[in-house]
Amino acid sequence: MHFDLDKVKRLLELLGDPQRSFRAVHVTGTNGKTSTARITESLIRAHGLRTGRYTSPHLDSVRERITIDGEPIGEAAFTALYEEIRPYAAIVDAEFDEPLTFFDVTTAMAFAAFADAPVDVAVVEVGLGGETDSTNVLGAEVAVITPIGLDHTQWLGETVSEIAQMKSGIVHKGSTLVTSEQDPEAMIPLVERCHAVGASLIAEGRRFTVDERRVAVGGQQLTITAPSGATYDEIYLPLHGAYQAHNAAAALAAVEVLLGAGEPKALNGEVVGEGFAKATSPGRLERVRSAPTVLLDAAHNPSGMTAAVAAIEEEFAFSRLIGVVGVFGDKDAAGMLRLLRPICDRLVVTQSSAERARPAAELGALARQIFEPEQVTIEPRLADAIETAVRIAEEDEDAFGGAGVLITGSVYTVADARKLLVRDER
Repeated sequence: MHFDLDKVKRLLELLGDPQRSFRAVHVTGTNGKTSTARITESLIRAHGLRTGRYTSPHLDSVRERITIDGEPIGEAAFTALYEEIRPYAAIVDAEFDEPLTFFDVTTAMAFAAFADAPVDVAVVEVGLGGETDSTNVLGAEVAVITPIGLDHTQWLGETVSEIAQMKSGIVHKGSTLVTSEQDPEAMIPLVERCHAVGASLIAEGRRFTVDERRVAVGGQQLTITAPSGATYDEIYLPLHGAYQAHNAAAALAAVEVLLGAGEPKALNGEVVGEGFAKATSPGRLERVRSAPTVLLDAAHNPSGMTAAVAAIEEEFAFSRLIGVVGVFGDKDAAGMLRLLRPICDRLVVTQSSAERARPAAELGALARQIFEPEQVTIEPRLADAIETAVRIAEEDEDAFGGAGVLITGSVYTVADARKLLVRDER
């Protein structure tokens, strides 16, 4: 992978620099980026503004990456947009030694779609890192950084500090950085970046807090004190886990800053409540079946798995839990398996359809070093793995009251599972 903004800048130049036609909130971090982007967009839309949202990767269709007013771009519009951009992409490819990447092109397509709509505000998730990511042509007025941990170390750096420095690159002159609570190793580069470019800093724990959270049916009730000093009480968020509460708080802080034109502005509590209530995050502790309960969670590194496990322990009371796990070859599989060991009674090891997926047999051998060998079943085909896990769960005489299946380990594992388990509403 060649991290070079020159190509995407040139493509956007040929397209008339569409990214300059709308305001933007730019989101990065190690975990929680997509959820935070989706909550932020929902809050902005609740305030009557037309929104664009660009996130990755997708779970079902590539069109999910580009949404306008909360809806994926249509098939005909997506095709027409690509055909419009393709000749300009060919010009750029001819000018550079390395061709545009898939992500370069989808980024340009998103920005062109937002300009054509037109949208008032775009919420844009970084693909990888920050400073050298294709989306970092925005120079967004509000940057959001969710918790930073070790991931993609082959590209972003070997330490949390190095990764934080890369992610801090989305903070530009005169902008405002809203950051989730960070370890000191991550926080120092963020503070240094703000000082270097003259950006304002709004940090969780100092300027905004999650004051209270209670488990509720289908999600949680929150009380959040925002950077403006306003307290938003009894906010219902239809997402599970403490980490989603903190994602919601960061999203609310970002929207206060955005709608206050750089200074946090207290918002109407009813409108905020509406925005939170309509927030969705597919594949993040998403319940897709009952009796037995089947949950999908796209945790793909130890930090994400820690958050998922904590949420399951807090919010679900399974009599037994069967894990279905498929991971990428370059991920810390052992770290994730160790985190699953205390909550999973059995494990079914599998692999997704992605080329980078770790072979099931290899992952199974590792799992049998962490779990008891008899607890681990290997099923290379995901459909078989899900069927096996459900059968094991149903063997419990209390299966229809307390057994569960957790499908996790990779966004692609969850995406493949959704195709099998979630009915297409279209």
